[in-house]
Amino acid sequence: MKNIRSVIERAKDGSYSIYMDIDVKDLSYFITGTGETLEKAKEDFISGYEEMKAYYAEKGKHFEEVNFDFKIDVVSFLSYYATVFTLSGLSKITGIAKGQLSHYVTGQNKPNAKNEEKILNGLRTFGRDIAQLG
Repeated sequence: MKNIRSVIERAKDGSYSIYMDIDVKDLSYFITGTGETLEKAKEDFISGYEEMKAYYAEKGKHFEEVNFDFKIDVVSFLSYYATVFTLSGLSKITGIAKGQLSHYVTGQNKPNAKNEEKILNGLRTFGRDIAQLG
């Protein structure tokens, strides 16, 4: 079974969207989902997948089942967790200035490739540290 990367993005209005990150030649269908929260967007996405599966069965067409590998972009991640992590804490984890992080969280700016990598590396290191608790 294929693993399909599915991208999670946060819109300026605070809602979330999810889409399959595929070349249309790879599958004969395309799924998206939206919701006011990340959880609702995932529910909508999975519901769309199940509806597509049922439609293919109804039409007697082959449906290629896949697994989804959800990936959230850096800006959406920062926005989603803005109420959990302080900018000061994120700054310590990532090495990015609080003011710059604030611009990313509010959507005023997007991080360049270098800063995005710094953020990802800092968060991954933090995640590994958390995983060792115990």
